[in-house]
Amino acid sequence: MSRRRFAFTLVELLVVIAVIRILMALLLPAVQFARESARAAHCHNNLKQIGIALHMYHDTHRMLPPGWGWASALLYQLEQPAVDRLIYRHLSIADPANQPAREKGIPIFQCPSDTQKERFMIFGGLPGAIDQGTPLFEVGKSNYAGVFGTFEIEDNPAAGDGMFFYGSRLTFADVRDGLSNTIFIGERHSVHGGTTWTGVVEGANEPMPRIVGVADHTPNDPHHHFDDFTSHHPSGVHFLYGDGSVKRINNTIDLEVYHALVTRAGYEAVSSSD
Repeated sequence: MSRRRFAFTLVELLVVIAVIRILMALLLPAVQFARESARAAHCHNNLKQIGIALHMYHDTHRMLPPGWGWASALLYQLEQPAVDRLIYRHLSIADPANQPAREKGIPIFQCPSDTQKERFMIFGGLPGAIDQGTPLFEVGKSNYAGVFGTFEIEDNPAAGDGMFFYGSRLTFADVRDGLSNTIFIGERHSVHGGTTWTGVVEGANEPMPRIVGVADHTPNDPHHHFDDFTSHHPSGVHFLYGDGSVKRINNTIDLEVYHALVTRAGYEAVSSSD
């Protein structure tokens, strides 16, 4: 009588392990791609909601929110009244009374592909530096910056050729290139420093680039600066246009076309697919 065999031989076990490893190697990229696709869709939707909030704000106030605190001005439109009520707007962001508000991490301002913590320490005392100098306090993170324009912010913080700059109170009528041809908000990851929704922090290093960005480099350029637009998404960066649409602009976009898209009144009529 033959006896039934219940165990694998060593060769069979090694074959099974090899097959499992091959399957894992094949499936893992697909799983990672699916997860990133979901995160990118979430990021896309965040910007879509911010776009709706900008239009609601404009309908109410007949202008866009001020460039030095555009994100915090949208809290009611973004259904964040509880956070808005925590803000003492007659006091500086640095005031202890504003600590509960300034440390808030607000999900709609955060891209899920950016894994940095929802708040970060902001520093002062070293102009031109980012995360060096004297620690001031923590602020809530954002992954979305208003478009300042095409040149360095420190050259003239109050005169950007984009939609948001220090003292800006623009209206849709100021967008001579057309809302569908003009970018309002862009995405930025936190690898080289934090962006915040709270507004300009007086006395901090690089206070304006914490809330607005420039397009002197194309998206995700390997030589980009902190104030450029960047993301962890493959091949491009999400941008919100003035008409409320959201598009992912490829890293390889022509710089001249990119500049035409981020300026409000250059009298160019281009699209991100040109």
